[in-house]
Amino acid sequence: MKHQKFEIAVAQSNIDWTGRKVTGAHFGTIAVKEGTLSVNDGKLSGGQFVVDTTSIKILDIDDPATNAQFAGHLASDDFFSIEQYPEARFEITSVNDNHVEGDLTIKGITHPVGFDASVHIVGNTLYAFGKIIIDRTKYGIRFRSGNFFTNLGDTLIYNDFDLKVNITAIAA
Repeated sequence: MKHQKFEIAVAQSNIDWTGRKVTGAHFGTIAVKEGTLSVNDGKLSGGQFVVDTTSIKILDIDDPATNAQFAGHLASDDFFSIEQYPEARFEITSVNDNHVEGDLTIKGITHPVGFDASVHIVGNTLYAFGKIIIDRTKYGIRFRSGNFFTNLGDTLIYNDFDLKVNITAIAA
Protein backbone atom coordinates (compact mmCIF):
# COMPACT_ATOMS: atom_id res chain seq x y z
CA MET A 1 0.00 0.00 0.00
CA LYS A 2 1.45 3.34 -1.06
CA HIS A 3 0.72 6.17 1.38
CA GLN A 4 1.15 9.83 0.41
CA LYS A 5 0.62 13.02 2.37
CA PHE A 6 -0.30 16.26 0.60
CA GLU A 7 0.01 19.77 2.03
CA ILE A 8 -2.77 22.12 0.96
CA ALA A 9 -1.49 24.96 -1.22
CA VAL A 10 -3.54 27.71 0.36
CA ALA A 11 -2.87 30.29 -2.37
CA GLN A 12 -4.39 27.92 -4.95
CA SER A 13 -7.28 26.73 -2.74
CA ASN A 14 -10.52 28.45 -1.82
CA ILE A 15 -14.11 28.02 -0.82
CA ASP A 16 -17.01 29.69 -2.62
CA TRP A 17 -20.08 30.24 -0.43
CA THR A 18 -23.70 30.95 -1.30
CA GLY A 19 -26.42 31.89 1.17
CA ARG A 20 -30.04 32.21 0.09
CA LYS A 21 -33.01 34.19 1.31
CA VAL A 22 -36.57 34.61 0.08
CA THR A 23 -35.65 37.61 -2.06
CA GLY A 24 -32.43 36.26 -3.59
CA ALA A 25 -28.94 35.15 -2.61
CA HIS A 26 -25.53 36.41 -1.58
CA PHE A 27 -22.22 34.82 -2.48
CA GLY A 28 -18.52 35.19 -1.94
CA THR A 29 -15.32 33.43 -0.93
CA ILE A 30 -13.53 32.31 2.18
CA ALA A 31 -9.90 31.22 2.45
CA VAL A 32 -8.41 27.89 3.43
CA LYS A 33 -5.75 28.60 6.06
CA GLU A 34 -3.92 25.26 6.19
CA GLY A 35 -4.38 21.53 5.98
CA THR A 36 -3.26 18.14 4.76
CA LEU A 37 -4.78 15.30 2.79
CA SER A 38 -3.80 11.63 2.91
CA VAL A 39 -3.92 9.24 -0.02
CA ASN A 40 -3.59 5.45 0.02
CA ASP A 41 -3.00 3.69 -3.31
CA GLY A 42 -4.04 6.79 -5.25
CA LYS A 43 -7.32 7.30 -3.36
CA LEU A 44 -8.20 9.94 -0.78
CA SER A 45 -8.20 8.33 2.67
CA GLY A 46 -8.16 11.19 5.19
CA GLY A 47 -7.18 14.71 6.02
CA GLN A 48 -8.21 17.94 7.58
CA PHE A 49 -8.21 21.64 6.83
CA VAL A 50 -8.70 24.91 8.65
CA VAL A 51 -10.80 27.75 7.26
CA ASP A 52 -9.95 31.38 8.07
CA THR A 53 -13.37 32.82 8.92
CA THR A 54 -11.86 36.31 9.10
CA SER A 55 -11.30 36.11 5.33
CA ILE A 56 -15.01 36.03 4.36
CA LYS A 57 -15.53 38.18 1.27
CA ILE A 58 -18.85 39.21 -0.29
CA LEU A 59 -18.67 39.34 -4.08
CA ASP A 60 -22.23 40.25 -5.08
CA ILE A 61 -22.45 43.66 -3.34
CA ASP A 62 -20.54 46.37 -5.21
CA ASP A 63 -21.30 49.37 -2.99
CA PRO A 64 -18.37 49.61 -0.52
CA ALA A 65 -20.46 50.86 2.41
CA THR A 66 -23.17 48.21 1.97
CA ASN A 67 -20.53 45.51 1.51
CA ALA A 68 -18.72 46.57 4.70
CA GLN A 69 -21.99 46.65 6.65
CA PHE A 70 -22.92 43.14 5.48
CA ALA A 71 -19.40 41.83 6.18
CA GLY A 72 -19.64 43.25 9.69
CA HIS A 73 -22.98 41.51 10.17
CA LEU A 74 -21.53 38.15 9.01
CA ALA A 75 -18.67 38.65 11.48
CA SER A 76 -21.09 39.38 14.34
CA ASP A 77 -22.67 36.99 16.80
CA ASP A 78 -25.77 36.84 14.56
CA PHE A 79 -23.68 34.74 12.19
CA PHE A 80 -20.08 33.54 12.63
CA SER A 81 -18.83 35.31 15.80
CA ILE A 82 -15.50 35.80 14.03
CA GLU A 83 -13.75 37.59 16.88
CA GLN A 84 -14.34 34.60 19.17
CA TYR A 85 -14.08 31.94 16.43
CA PRO A 86 -11.56 33.07 13.78
CA GLU A 87 -11.33 29.53 12.40
CA ALA A 88 -13.60 26.70 11.31
CA ARG A 89 -12.34 23.15 10.80
CA PHE A 90 -13.15 20.09 8.74
CA GLU A 91 -11.71 16.66 9.50
CA ILE A 92 -12.33 13.66 7.25
CA THR A 93 -13.59 10.64 9.20
CA SER A 94 -14.13 8.26 6.25
CA VAL A 95 -14.03 8.04 2.47
CA ASN A 96 -16.07 5.51 0.52
CA ASP A 97 -15.47 5.74 -3.24
CA ASN A 98 -16.10 9.44 -3.92
CA HIS A 99 -18.22 10.09 -0.82
CA VAL A 100 -16.47 11.93 2.00
CA GLU A 101 -17.74 11.99 5.58
CA GLY A 102 -16.26 14.29 8.17
CA ASP A 103 -16.69 16.50 11.19
CA LEU A 104 -17.26 20.20 10.54
CA THR A 105 -16.67 22.64 13.39
CA ILE A 106 -18.10 26.15 13.17
CA LYS A 107 -18.32 28.45 16.23
CA GLY A 108 -16.91 25.65 18.37
CA ILE A 109 -19.83 23.35 17.47
CA THR A 110 -19.07 20.09 15.63
CA HIS A 111 -21.47 18.07 13.46
CA PRO A 112 -20.93 15.34 10.88
CA VAL A 113 -21.36 16.25 7.21
CA GLY A 114 -21.13 14.19 4.05
CA PHE A 115 -20.65 15.11 0.40
CA ASP A 116 -19.42 13.75 -2.89
CA ALA A 117 -15.93 14.81 -3.93
CA SER A 118 -13.92 14.66 -7.11
CA VAL A 119 -10.23 13.95 -6.47
CA HIS A 120 -7.52 13.84 -9.15
CA ILE A 121 -3.78 13.44 -8.77
CA VAL A 122 -1.51 14.73 -11.51
CA GLY A 123 2.17 14.16 -10.78
CA ASN A 124 2.78 15.48 -7.28
CA THR A 125 -0.36 17.66 -7.21
CA LEU A 126 -3.76 16.69 -5.86
CA TYR A 127 -6.92 18.51 -6.94
CA ALA A 128 -10.10 18.03 -4.89
CA PHE A 129 -13.54 19.54 -5.44
CA GLY A 130 -16.73 19.11 -3.49
CA LYS A 131 -19.95 20.87 -2.57
CA ILE A 132 -21.04 20.80 1.06
CA ILE A 133 -24.57 21.84 2.03
CA ILE A 134 -24.70 23.05 5.62
CA ASP A 135 -27.66 23.73 7.91
CA ARG A 136 -26.45 26.88 9.66
CA THR A 137 -28.87 26.44 12.57
CA LYS A 138 -26.92 23.38 13.77
CA TYR A 139 -24.02 25.76 14.47
CA GLY A 140 -26.01 28.32 16.43
CA ILE A 141 -26.58 30.61 13.43
CA ARG A 142 -30.31 31.29 13.81
CA PHE A 143 -30.67 34.87 12.54
CA ARG A 144 -33.95 35.15 10.58
CA SER A 145 -34.39 31.37 10.46
CA GLY A 146 -37.97 30.19 9.98
CA ASN A 147 -37.24 27.40 12.46
CA PHE A 148 -36.85 29.89 15.30
CA PHE A 149 -38.72 33.04 14.29
CA THR A 150 -42.22 33.63 12.90
CA ASN A 151 -43.70 36.26 10.59
CA LEU A 152 -40.38 36.91 8.82
CA GLY A 153 -42.05 37.34 5.43
CA ASP A 154 -39.54 38.32 2.77
CA THR A 155 -36.76 38.79 5.37
CA LEU A 156 -36.48 35.01 5.94
CA ILE A 157 -33.00 33.55 5.37
CA TYR A 158 -32.92 29.88 4.39
CA ASN A 159 -31.13 27.56 6.81
CA ASP A 160 -28.96 25.79 4.25
CA PHE A 161 -25.92 27.42 2.69
CA ASP A 162 -23.50 25.97 0.15
CA LEU A 163 -19.74 25.68 0.29
CA LYS A 164 -17.96 24.77 -2.94
CA VAL A 165 -14.55 23.60 -1.78
CA ASN A 166 -11.64 23.78 -4.25
CA ILE A 167 -8.41 22.30 -2.89
CA THR A 168 -5.00 22.08 -4.51
CA ALA A 169 -2.38 20.17 -2.51
CA ILE A 170 1.25 19.31 -3.13
CA ALA A 171 2.91 16.02 -2.15
CA ALA A 172 4.92 16.49 1.04
